[in-house]
Amino acid sequence: MLALLLCVYFSGLIGRSWAMVFMSGGYRVKIYDNQPGHAARAIQEVRKQLEELQEAHMLRGQLSASEQLALLSSHDDLPQALEGAFFIQESVFEEIEAKQSVFQVVESHVGEGVILSSSTSCLLPSNVFSRLQNRKRCIISHPVNPPYYVRLVELVPHPETLPGVMDTTYALMTAVGQAPVRLKKEIDGFALNRVQYAIIAESWRLVKDGVISVKDIDLVMSEGLGMRYAFIGPMETMHLNAPEGKFLL
Repeated sequence: MLALLLCVYFSGLIGRSWAMVFMSGGYRVKIYDNQPGHAARAIQEVRKQLEELQEAHMLRGQLSASEQLALLSSHDDLPQALEGAFFIQESVFEEIEAKQSVFQVVESHVGEGVILSSSTSCLLPSNVFSRLQNRKRCIISHPVNPPYYVRLVELVPHPETLPGVMDTTYALMTAVGQAPVRLKKEIDGFALNRVQYAIIAESWRLVKDGVISVKDIDLVMSEGLGMRYAFIGPMETMHLNAPEGKFLL
C-alpha cells in the first residue's frame, strides 16, 4: 500500500470519481469540501459505489472495497486536508473566479513542491492559475466523465509549468490506471473537445442539409466510427490503410 497522500478539493461527482480512481491505485486520499458535512456524505456515496462495483466484479485495482475505503478520509478543515499531500486535485464547478480563489487559498497552505492540478474541461491554465505566485507547479488534469470508467486524462501545462510536473502527473495517472495524454501547450477546448466539436458540427450540418436523419447519424458513430475508434485512433487507422505506409493523394 502506498504512503503517498493526495487531496481532492470538492466532493461533487468529479471529486468523488477522482477519489475512487486514486484509491484504486493504493493512494491515501483526503476529500475536502467547504460545505460542512458534504465531504462526509461523499464518503458514504463512495462506499456504496465501491461495494456495488465489487459485487459486480468491476472494482478497479488490487485492493478490496474495504481496503480502498480505509485509504479515504473526509475533512471540513482545509489546512488539515492539505497536510502531507503531494498532489492537489481541484474539482469545483466550471467558474473561473471560483477556481482562481480556490488555488489562491490552497497555495497559502502548501509547500513549493506540491503539485496543483485542476479538473477544468475548458478553462485555460493561464487563466485558472493567473493569481498564483508559483505557477511552475500547476497543471490541468482534465478527466472524461465518468473518470472511473473512461480512463483518458488530458494533461495541459501552464506556459510556466516545469517538465518535471508534467512527468510526475503523467506517472501518477498511469500508476492509477488512467490513460494520460500530454498536450504540449494550452489551447481552447484542449484536444478531446476540439475533436468532439468537429464531429458534432459536421453531424449537425448533415442533418440540417437533409442528408441523413438524427437517428442514422448517431448510428454512423455508434455502429461505425465509434466501434473502430474504440480500439485505434484516426492517425493509426490512416497508417494501417495506407499502401506500404504511404498515403495516396
